[in-house]
Amino acid sequence: MSPRREQWVGLLFAMPWILGFLVFLAYPLISSFYYSFTSFSVLRRPIWIGLENYREMLGDEVFHLSLKNTLAFTAGSVPLATVAAILVALLLNTRVRGMALYRTVFYIPSLVPMVALGVLWLWVFNGQYGLLNEVLRRLGLPDPAWLSDPAWAKWTLVIISIWGTGNAMIIYLAGLQDVPQSLYEAAEMDGARWWGKTRHVTLPMISPVILFNVVMGIIGTLQTFALPYVMFPGGQPARSTYFFSMYLYDNAFLYQRMGYASAMGWVMFLITLALTLLALRVSAKHVHYEG
Repeated sequence: MSPRREQWVGLLFAMPWILGFLVFLAYPLISSFYYSFTSFSVLRRPIWIGLENYREMLGDEVFHLSLKNTLAFTAGSVPLATVAAILVALLLNTRVRGMALYRTVFYIPSLVPMVALGVLWLWVFNGQYGLLNEVLRRLGLPDPAWLSDPAWAKWTLVIISIWGTGNAMIIYLAGLQDVPQSLYEAAEMDGARWWGKTRHVTLPMISPVILFNVVMGIIGTLQTFALPYVMFPGGQPARSTYFFSMYLYDNAFLYQRMGYASAMGWVMFLITLALTLLALRVSAKHVHYEG
């Protein structure tokens, strides 16, 4: 077979992916960028208005509130979920009987659909009849109104985000198993104990994995939608859980302001890009790559 023929055969096999990329990714991306400069309600033709959508965001109080809620949730969720996933991975990296079962049990929660998970947590965090408050009352501890108090509602979602760290935990576990045992043996010879080995050997060796999961966590939490939409319709209480993605959804499909929603999407893209670059820059001195 000639090289030219091999090239055409390769393109033919790759064509399904290329068409899917062009139709389902490239076209929506380009069209949303164009619509962000228009007044577009889907039912009518778009009208070019330039930067008006972006100017409107500067004075949109709901936009600022939703962005503030999203950034606060990200700041609370990502660090706690990262620490929880690392601790669980460290526990599941030990050699005890039945470890395969334990790993499965800790991973299963991440497979539960978000809508079903939201309904389940509504019962757990119910202020009067919830399982969590019942336990707190029996222990003589305060039982907050998790779902109706603005001071606790956002923390409810942060706690739930820690519950679903199964995917990150699996990646950390794979990274831990790649750490050379010789490094641990050398640390033991120097008198290092568990915390010393964890701090000076384990964490530096899995630092690229930590960076990857932190970046993915930032991207995921900035786009959180299903769980707050199910548990706190309309961002209740007092819009303390009204996140950016919920406001974008309402503008696009409830208020029929697709142009404004497209502009919001590009603003979120720029914020996500900026936070990702910041994470990469901050971690430059702390991430150690093999070789």
